[in-house]
Amino acid sequence: MSHETPATDRPLTTALAEAAATAGYAPSVHNTQPWRWRVLPDALELRVVRDRQLTAADPEGRLLALSCGAALHHARVALAAEGWTAVVERLPDPAHPELLARLTGLTRAGAAPDAMRLVQCMQVRHTDRRPVSDEQVPADAIGEITRAASAEGAQLQILDSDQVMELAAAASHAGVVEAEDPQTRDELQYWTNRAGSGTGLPPEVLPQDQPQTTVPGRDFGRTGSLPVGPGHDKAAGYALLFGDEDEPQSWLRAGEALSALWLTATRRGVSVVPLSGVVEVPGTRQTLRQLLSGLGFPYLVLRLGIADPAQAGPPRTPRLPTEQVVDTSAVRDQPA
Repeated sequence: MSHETPATDRPLTTALAEAAATAGYAPSVHNTQPWRWRVLPDALELRVVRDRQLTAADPEGRLLALSCGAALHHARVALAAEGWTAVVERLPDPAHPELLARLTGLTRAGAAPDAMRLVQCMQVRHTDRRPVSDEQVPADAIGEITRAASAEGAQLQILDSDQVMELAAAASHAGVVEAEDPQTRDELQYWTNRAGSGTGLPPEVLPQDQPQTTVPGRDFGRTGSLPVGPGHDKAAGYALLFGDEDEPQSWLRAGEALSALWLTATRRGVSVVPLSGVVEVPGTRQTLRQLLSGLGFPYLVLRLGIADPAQAGPPRTPRLPTEQVVDTSAVRDQPA
């Protein structure tokens, strides 16, 4: 936001372009950033970039839509921080399935202080795959994180100790299945060897060794340069993000819920690590459904914990340049 021009005096198109740029901070599977924005005179459109879909691990596009949903929520929050409210049209045109959402009907409102704090959280949010500390996540923080997800149309179930053991077995099995699949291995190799591309997972964010945790994390097929250090996940909590439907709009909404809960967790000092491997394998995804008693569809597993204060946080993953993800050609000749 410009320091010279108050937000209420700036053109709507400027706010839309900046919200789209801010959405680039959103988390995405393997840091694929599979979205592209188009700024219109009175609306902001979100489109999916199919070239960045994980065709082996995510052929149906669940994680693709989830990633784009996280970016959509980031953009909504950024607009609210600037004093704008928007009507969200999800999957507005069946003839153009790549058009995931349109933010329209924008009206001025007072800048939302909560949204401004969440925008600050976007800039520091990261994924730390190392073991967490021995400090328990406060119950009130868990409650706030759960409510943030619910407010965006998805649910968060905190798993009990027996369910965590079932999750651990499922995650271990999913890891074996994916390690034996050459297409999945090739896909992981591609997204962990993207130096200088603005996407993917660089060595600096991947652990040097596989962390010793109850629920195994993904084996990326290569070691990183992030020191693991001592510790376990005994104080970590595990949660399942789920909803009532298993179709593209529900996946998009789940991504919005993921963004909301993750930003809330960041504000509360809670580390979040998404575990998508167990959702990618059909058999283990069905195991997760059983943990929900068949009453919902699993979208993502999350580890919640307090990061080890003795360990410096990992660096942020790279981001694509704004000009590659935000199309302002439709408003380029308008006054700034």
